[in-house]
Amino acid sequence: MGHDHGPSAGAAGGTLSGTYRKRLLWTIGISGSITVIQVVGALLSGSLALLADAAHSLTDAVGVSLALGAITLAQRAPTPRRTFGFYRVEIFSAVLNALLLVVIFAWVLWSAIGRFSEPVEVKGGLMFVVALGGLAANLVGLWLLRDAKEKSLNLRGAYLEVLGDALGSVAVIVGGLVILLTGWQAADPIASIVIGLLIVPRAYGLLRDSLHVLLEATPQDVDLGEVRRHLLEERGVVAVHDLHGWTVTSGMPVLTAHVVVTEEALASGYGELLGRLQRCVGGHFDVAHSTIQLEPEGHVEEDGALHT
Repeated sequence: MGHDHGPSAGAAGGTLSGTYRKRLLWTIGISGSITVIQVVGALLSGSLALLADAAHSLTDAVGVSLALGAITLAQRAPTPRRTFGFYRVEIFSAVLNALLLVVIFAWVLWSAIGRFSEPVEVKGGLMFVVALGGLAANLVGLWLLRDAKEKSLNLRGAYLEVLGDALGSVAVIVGGLVILLTGWQAADPIASIVIGLLIVPRAYGLLRDSLHVLLEATPQDVDLGEVRRHLLEERGVVAVHDLHGWTVTSGMPVLTAHVVVTEEALASGYGELLGRLQRCVGGHFDVAHSTIQLEPEGHVEEDGALHT
Protein backbone atom coordinates (compact mmCIF):
# COMPACT_ATOMS: atom_id res chain seq x y z
CA MET A 1 0.00 0.00 0.00
CA GLY A 2 1.35 3.47 -0.84
CA HIS A 3 0.61 7.08 -0.15
CA ASP A 4 1.21 10.19 -2.19
CA HIS A 5 0.99 13.73 -0.92
CA GLY A 6 0.62 16.30 -3.67
CA PRO A 7 1.63 19.93 -3.71
CA SER A 8 -1.75 21.32 -2.78
CA ALA A 9 -3.50 21.73 0.54
CA GLY A 10 -1.86 20.01 3.42
CA ALA A 11 1.45 19.61 1.68
CA ALA A 12 2.82 22.68 3.32
CA GLY A 13 1.08 22.05 6.61
CA GLY A 14 -1.93 24.27 5.88
CA THR A 15 -4.89 24.85 3.64
CA LEU A 16 -5.15 27.10 0.62
CA SER A 17 -7.35 29.45 2.63
CA GLY A 18 -4.55 30.04 5.11
CA THR A 19 -2.58 32.13 2.63
CA TYR A 20 -5.38 34.71 2.59
CA ARG A 21 -5.63 35.30 6.36
CA LYS A 22 -4.50 38.95 6.21
CA ARG A 23 -6.91 39.73 3.40
CA LEU A 24 -9.75 38.19 5.39
CA LEU A 25 -8.84 40.38 8.38
CA TRP A 26 -8.99 43.48 6.17
CA THR A 27 -12.35 42.32 4.76
CA ILE A 28 -13.75 41.83 8.27
CA GLY A 29 -12.66 45.38 9.20
CA ILE A 30 -14.25 46.84 6.07
CA SER A 31 -17.53 44.92 6.49
CA GLY A 32 -17.74 45.87 10.16
CA SER A 33 -17.23 49.55 9.35
CA ILE A 34 -19.85 49.43 6.59
CA THR A 35 -22.34 47.84 8.99
CA VAL A 36 -21.99 50.63 11.56
CA ILE A 37 -22.29 53.37 8.94
CA GLN A 38 -25.31 51.75 7.29
CA VAL A 39 -27.15 51.19 10.59
CA VAL A 40 -26.69 54.86 11.51
CA GLY A 41 -27.73 55.89 8.00
CA ALA A 42 -30.79 53.61 8.13
CA LEU A 43 -31.92 55.08 11.47
CA LEU A 44 -31.48 58.64 10.24
CA SER A 45 -33.07 58.10 6.81
CA GLY A 46 -35.76 55.56 7.76
CA SER A 47 -34.64 53.26 4.93
CA LEU A 48 -35.42 49.55 5.28
CA ALA A 49 -33.24 48.83 2.23
CA LEU A 50 -30.28 50.44 3.96
CA LEU A 51 -31.01 48.46 7.14
CA ALA A 52 -31.27 45.26 5.07
CA ASP A 53 -27.95 46.08 3.46
CA ALA A 54 -26.51 46.68 6.93
CA ALA A 55 -27.74 43.24 8.01
CA HIS A 56 -26.14 41.83 4.90
CA SER A 57 -22.88 43.61 5.73
CA LEU A 58 -23.08 42.15 9.22
CA THR A 59 -23.39 38.65 7.75
CA ASP A 60 -20.30 39.51 5.68
CA ALA A 61 -18.35 40.26 8.83
CA VAL A 62 -19.71 37.21 10.66
CA GLY A 63 -19.28 34.94 7.66
CA VAL A 64 -15.71 36.03 7.00
CA SER A 65 -14.96 35.74 10.72
CA LEU A 66 -16.25 32.15 10.61
CA ALA A 67 -14.01 31.55 7.62
CA LEU A 68 -11.02 33.00 9.45
CA GLY A 69 -11.74 30.94 12.56
CA ALA A 70 -12.06 27.80 10.47
CA ILE A 71 -8.78 28.56 8.73
CA THR A 72 -7.03 29.00 12.09
CA LEU A 73 -8.35 25.65 13.31
CA ALA A 74 -7.40 23.98 10.03
CA GLN A 75 -3.76 24.90 10.59
CA ARG A 76 -3.58 22.68 13.68
CA ALA A 77 -1.44 19.61 13.19
CA PRO A 78 -3.08 16.20 12.64
CA THR A 79 -3.21 13.81 15.60
CA PRO A 80 -3.55 10.01 15.89
CA ARG A 81 -7.28 10.54 16.57
CA ARG A 82 -7.74 13.19 13.84
CA THR A 83 -5.43 12.08 11.07
CA PHE A 84 -6.61 14.83 8.71
CA GLY A 85 -6.50 17.44 11.46
CA PHE A 86 -9.30 20.04 11.40
CA TYR A 87 -9.44 20.61 7.65
CA ARG A 88 -13.14 19.73 7.48
CA VAL A 89 -13.97 22.65 9.81
CA GLU A 90 -13.65 24.96 6.78
CA ILE A 91 -16.56 23.16 5.11
CA PHE A 92 -18.76 23.37 8.20
CA SER A 93 -17.99 27.10 8.26
CA ALA A 94 -19.24 27.39 4.67
CA VAL A 95 -22.49 25.61 5.64
CA LEU A 96 -23.06 28.00 8.57
CA ASN A 97 -22.38 30.90 6.21
CA ALA A 98 -25.05 29.67 3.81
CA LEU A 99 -27.63 29.14 6.58
CA LEU A 100 -26.95 32.63 7.90
CA LEU A 101 -27.74 34.03 4.46
CA VAL A 102 -31.07 32.16 4.42
CA VAL A 103 -32.07 33.70 7.77
CA ILE A 104 -31.24 37.19 6.50
CA PHE A 105 -33.28 36.61 3.34
CA ALA A 106 -36.35 35.58 5.37
CA TRP A 107 -36.09 38.65 7.61
CA VAL A 108 -35.65 41.07 4.70
CA LEU A 109 -38.62 39.63 2.79
CA TRP A 110 -40.89 39.74 5.84
CA SER A 111 -39.92 43.32 6.72
CA ALA A 112 -40.33 44.55 3.13
CA ILE A 113 -43.84 43.13 2.85
CA GLY A 114 -44.74 44.97 6.06
CA ARG A 115 -43.50 48.27 4.59
CA PHE A 116 -46.01 48.02 1.72
CA SER A 117 -48.94 47.94 4.15
CA GLU A 118 -47.43 50.52 6.51
CA PRO A 119 -45.28 52.94 4.45
CA VAL A 120 -42.49 54.90 6.14
CA GLU A 121 -41.17 58.21 4.82
CA VAL A 122 -37.58 57.74 3.69
CA LYS A 123 -34.91 60.42 3.13
CA GLY A 124 -33.69 59.41 -0.32
CA GLY A 125 -30.68 61.72 -0.39
CA LEU A 126 -29.11 60.36 2.79
CA MET A 127 -29.99 56.81 1.71
CA PHE A 128 -28.17 57.39 -1.58
CA VAL A 129 -25.00 58.87 -0.03
CA VAL A 130 -24.60 56.12 2.58
CA ALA A 131 -25.18 53.38 0.02
CA LEU A 132 -22.61 54.95 -2.29
CA GLY A 133 -20.00 54.79 0.49
CA GLY A 134 -20.95 51.17 1.16
CA LEU A 135 -20.46 50.27 -2.48
CA ALA A 136 -16.99 51.86 -2.53
CA ALA A 137 -15.94 49.89 0.56
CA ASN A 138 -17.32 46.64 -0.88
CA LEU A 139 -15.35 47.15 -4.08
CA VAL A 140 -12.19 47.30 -1.98
CA GLY A 141 -13.20 44.02 -0.31
CA LEU A 142 -13.80 42.39 -3.69
CA TRP A 143 -10.37 43.49 -4.84
CA LEU A 144 -8.75 41.95 -1.76
CA LEU A 145 -10.41 38.57 -2.43
CA ARG A 146 -10.41 38.72 -6.24
CA ASP A 147 -8.13 35.71 -6.80
CA ALA A 148 -9.31 33.69 -3.79
CA LYS A 149 -12.78 32.60 -4.87
CA GLU A 150 -11.56 29.67 -7.01
CA LYS A 151 -9.20 28.35 -4.33
CA SER A 152 -11.52 27.31 -1.51
CA LEU A 153 -15.20 26.96 -0.62
CA ASN A 154 -14.51 28.96 2.49
CA LEU A 155 -12.94 31.82 0.56
CA ARG A 156 -15.58 31.55 -2.12
CA GLY A 157 -18.20 32.05 0.58
CA ALA A 158 -16.38 35.14 1.83
CA TYR A 159 -16.05 36.54 -1.70
CA LEU A 160 -19.71 35.92 -2.49
CA GLU A 161 -20.74 37.62 0.74
CA VAL A 162 -18.91 40.79 -0.28
CA LEU A 163 -20.12 40.57 -3.90
CA GLY A 164 -23.73 40.21 -2.80
CA ASP A 165 -23.37 43.15 -0.46
CA ALA A 166 -21.90 45.25 -3.29
CA LEU A 167 -24.89 44.39 -5.49
CA GLY A 168 -27.17 45.19 -2.56
CA SER A 169 -25.54 48.61 -2.27
CA VAL A 170 -26.30 49.18 -5.95
CA ALA A 171 -29.97 48.35 -5.29
CA VAL A 172 -30.05 50.84 -2.39
CA ILE A 173 -28.38 53.50 -4.55
CA VAL A 174 -31.04 53.06 -7.24
CA GLY A 175 -33.82 53.11 -4.63
CA GLY A 176 -32.40 56.26 -3.05
CA LEU A 177 -32.21 57.99 -6.42
CA VAL A 178 -35.82 57.08 -7.24
CA ILE A 179 -37.06 58.46 -3.92
CA LEU A 180 -34.89 61.55 -4.25
CA LEU A 181 -36.09 62.33 -7.78
CA THR A 182 -39.72 61.16 -7.68
CA GLY A 183 -40.67 60.80 -4.02
CA TRP A 184 -41.95 57.25 -4.67
CA GLN A 185 -41.52 55.66 -1.22
CA ALA A 186 -42.25 52.12 -2.42
CA ALA A 187 -38.78 52.11 -3.99
CA ASP A 188 -37.33 51.43 -0.54
CA PRO A 189 -39.08 48.09 0.21
CA ILE A 190 -38.63 47.06 -3.42
CA ALA A 191 -34.89 47.63 -3.09
CA SER A 192 -35.01 45.56 0.11
CA ILE A 193 -36.64 42.65 -1.72
CA VAL A 194 -34.00 42.89 -4.44
CA ILE A 195 -31.31 42.61 -1.77
CA GLY A 196 -33.07 39.55 -0.35
CA LEU A 197 -33.33 37.89 -3.76
CA LEU A 198 -29.62 38.47 -4.37
CA ILE A 199 -28.92 36.29 -1.35
CA VAL A 200 -30.83 33.20 -2.54
CA PRO A 201 -28.62 31.89 -5.39
CA ARG A 202 -25.45 32.52 -3.37
CA ALA A 203 -26.79 30.67 -0.35
CA TYR A 204 -28.00 27.78 -2.50
CA GLY A 205 -24.72 27.40 -4.41
CA LEU A 206 -22.59 27.56 -1.27
CA LEU A 207 -24.79 25.06 0.59
CA ARG A 208 -24.88 22.68 -2.40
CA ASP A 209 -21.11 22.64 -2.81
CA SER A 210 -20.52 22.29 0.92
CA LEU A 211 -22.87 19.33 1.20
CA HIS A 212 -21.13 17.79 -1.81
CA VAL A 213 -17.94 17.69 0.27
CA LEU A 214 -19.64 16.60 3.52
CA LEU A 215 -21.37 13.71 1.73
CA GLU A 216 -17.94 12.64 0.47
CA ALA A 217 -19.01 12.76 -3.16
CA THR A 218 -16.39 12.47 -5.88
CA PRO A 219 -14.52 15.78 -6.37
CA GLN A 220 -16.17 17.75 -9.17
CA ASP A 221 -12.94 18.09 -11.14
CA VAL A 222 -11.97 14.41 -10.84
CA ASP A 223 -13.48 11.89 -13.28
CA LEU A 224 -13.06 8.43 -11.77
CA GLY A 225 -13.63 6.89 -15.20
CA GLU A 226 -10.61 8.78 -16.49
CA VAL A 227 -8.59 7.82 -13.40
CA ARG A 228 -9.38 4.15 -14.07
CA ARG A 229 -8.47 4.50 -17.74
CA HIS A 230 -5.10 6.11 -16.99
CA LEU A 231 -4.23 3.45 -14.43
CA LEU A 232 -5.19 0.63 -16.81
CA GLU A 233 -2.87 2.11 -19.43
CA GLU A 234 0.11 1.66 -17.11
CA ARG A 235 2.34 -1.30 -17.92
CA GLY A 236 1.52 -4.42 -15.88
CA VAL A 237 -1.92 -3.25 -14.65
CA VAL A 238 -4.70 -5.80 -15.20
CA ALA A 239 -7.67 -4.31 -13.33
CA VAL A 240 -8.70 -1.50 -10.97
CA HIS A 241 -11.37 -1.91 -8.30
CA ASP A 242 -12.50 -0.26 -5.05
CA LEU A 243 -11.75 3.08 -6.67
CA HIS A 244 -12.99 5.95 -4.51
CA GLY A 245 -12.47 9.70 -4.46
CA TRP A 246 -13.63 12.40 -2.06
CA THR A 247 -12.61 15.79 -0.70
CA VAL A 248 -11.34 16.48 2.81
CA THR A 249 -11.51 20.26 2.34
CA SER A 250 -11.28 22.65 -0.59
CA GLY A 251 -8.14 21.95 -2.63
CA MET A 252 -7.50 18.61 -0.89
CA PRO A 253 -8.92 15.70 -2.91
CA VAL A 254 -8.26 12.14 -1.75
CA LEU A 255 -8.23 8.95 -3.79
CA THR A 256 -7.95 5.25 -2.93
CA ALA A 257 -7.71 2.28 -5.30
CA HIS A 258 -6.94 -1.43 -5.41
CA VAL A 259 -4.84 -2.11 -8.50
CA VAL A 260 -4.46 -5.65 -9.79
CA VAL A 261 -1.11 -6.24 -11.51
CA THR A 262 0.70 -9.13 -13.16
CA GLU A 263 3.20 -11.29 -11.26
CA GLU A 264 5.87 -10.12 -13.70
CA ALA A 265 5.18 -6.46 -12.85
CA LEU A 266 5.48 -7.17 -9.14
CA ALA A 267 8.66 -9.17 -9.64
CA SER A 268 10.27 -6.36 -11.64
CA GLY A 269 10.07 -3.97 -8.69
CA TYR A 270 7.26 -3.17 -6.25
CA GLY A 271 8.55 0.30 -5.43
CA GLU A 272 9.05 1.32 -9.05
CA LEU A 273 5.54 0.15 -9.99
CA LEU A 274 3.88 1.89 -7.05
CA GLY A 275 5.76 5.11 -7.76
CA ARG A 276 4.65 5.01 -11.37
CA LEU A 277 0.99 4.62 -10.42
CA GLN A 278 1.17 7.41 -7.85
CA ARG A 279 2.81 9.75 -10.35
CA CYS A 280 0.06 8.87 -12.82
CA VAL A 281 -2.69 9.85 -10.37
CA GLY A 282 -0.91 12.93 -9.01
CA GLY A 283 0.25 14.19 -12.39
CA HIS A 284 -2.99 13.84 -14.32
CA PHE A 285 -5.50 14.69 -11.60
CA ASP A 286 -3.61 16.79 -9.02
CA VAL A 287 -4.75 14.54 -6.17
CA ALA A 288 -3.28 15.69 -2.87
CA HIS A 289 -3.36 12.30 -1.16
CA SER A 290 -3.61 8.89 -2.84
CA THR A 291 -3.55 5.41 -1.35
CA ILE A 292 -2.94 2.57 -3.79
CA GLN A 293 -3.01 -1.09 -2.84
CA LEU A 294 -1.26 -3.45 -5.24
CA GLU A 295 -2.68 -6.95 -5.68
CA PRO A 296 -1.47 -9.93 -7.72
CA GLU A 297 -3.93 -11.34 -10.25
CA GLY A 298 -4.74 -14.42 -8.18
CA HIS A 299 -5.76 -12.34 -5.18
CA VAL A 300 -8.91 -11.05 -6.88
CA GLU A 301 -9.85 -14.51 -8.16
CA GLU A 302 -9.61 -15.96 -4.64
CA ASP A 303 -11.76 -13.42 -2.78
CA GLY A 304 -13.96 -12.42 -5.71
CA ALA A 305 -14.05 -8.88 -4.37
CA LEU A 306 -14.29 -6.82 -7.52
CA HIS A 307 -16.08 -3.59 -6.69
CA THR A 308 -16.41 -0.10 -8.08
